[in-house]
Amino acid sequence: FFFKQKTAYEIRPRDWSSDVCSSDLTIVHAVVGFTLTALFTVGWVWGGWAWLRKGNPGPRFWTWLSTTQVVAIVQALLGMTLLATGHDLETWLHLVYGFGPLVILGVGHALARDENFRERPWLPFALSSFICFGLALRAIATGLAG
Repeated sequence: FFFKQKTAYEIRPRDWSSDVCSSDLTIVHAVVGFTLTALFTVGWVWGGWAWLRKGNPGPRFWTWLSTTQVVAIVQALLGMTLLATGHDLETWLHLVYGFGPLVILGVGHALARDENFRERPWLPFALSSFICFGLALRAIATGLAG
């Protein structure tokens, strides 16, 4: 999706096994990206619903947050592995798509500790997931268009 693939004619026979593994890793990277987009969707919808009803999203929201953060880290590590194995980026924006969510969730953590969010520490994460959702959609659109 997001990395340029070699054709079979561009691969020397001794590179075939490593390229097949690399191709599999590219597919895993794409699947994790789609999964992360779904997780961000859950987060902002869940947080938005809690905000609209002036309630609390409940303890499972924090489980969602932990899961989403782990998947975001895995996505970034997969991307770095693809870069390290020689895949070229189609656009430098892909780095923003990969590391942006980590930075945005980090800002969410900082805001959640702020006095203004003492009553609703989950709200920065709902907002962060909304921003990350938009970023992920843009990444998917860029990848599918490429």
